[in-house]
Amino acid sequence: MAKKETKQPEKPRETTVEFLASLAAVLVTGLFIITFIVQAFEIPSSSMENTLLIGDHVFVNREQFAPPTRWAGPLLPYRQIRRGDIVVFLSPAEPGLYVVKRIMGIPGDRIHLRDGVVYRNGEKLEEPYVIHSGRDSYNPYRDNFPSVPPSDFNNVTPEWQLLIKQYVQGDDLVVPDDSYFGMGDNRDVSYDSRYWGFIPKQNVIGRPMFVYWSFETPPNQYLQKEFSQRIGFLAHVVIHFFDETRWRRTFKVVR
Repeated sequence: MAKKETKQPEKPRETTVEFLASLAAVLVTGLFIITFIVQAFEIPSSSMENTLLIGDHVFVNREQFAPPTRWAGPLLPYRQIRRGDIVVFLSPAEPGLYVVKRIMGIPGDRIHLRDGVVYRNGEKLEEPYVIHSGRDSYNPYRDNFPSVPPSDFNNVTPEWQLLIKQYVQGDDLVVPDDSYFGMGDNRDVSYDSRYWGFIPKQNVIGRPMFVYWSFETPPNQYLQKEFSQRIGFLAHVVIHFFDETRWRRTFKVVR
């Protein structure tokens, strides 16, 4: 006598309401992460080469340097900004402009340059990430900061020309409280704290984590504001997505 097959109960199908509820949960979670935890940022200039290239698109950790919250404190790795950190911040010289630099000095540090070499608290720094793309042109102010007085000729902001004197002690510039001294890794072309002053703590957005996409981009693309220029470059990206994407930089960790 043949055994009677036991009929497996059918798995209940997901209703339309349940599907929409699941989709909404995913979207809300993604929106929360993008809004409060990470932010996409495009590198606009060559000031951080070769660490970061023009056209690198990075995800920025917005929470790491933020004041710890009571509910998320145990879950997120909050910490203070350290020397050597690369940070994204709102430019104190150009309101609304996002900038990326490496932190060279934290509050209390004494900074000076001699022949393009950075000294911090009297110690010469070894910086393997630094490049000098303009070594053929000597710039006294840029390379021997702050011993050479600033001027309009050196592209120093008028505000910094007035303020810098109160922070100079001997040969050094002393970083004040709640401020940072930042410089680009492409040291000779970087428009940084030497030219516009300190980075206020409240201006810091976060730390770049990794490159999620990199595309060969003209140096002046970020200056193209016209709608037609933006559409033209977007069309260029679509046409050359595969052959001008720097695939080797995908998921490159920023250090």
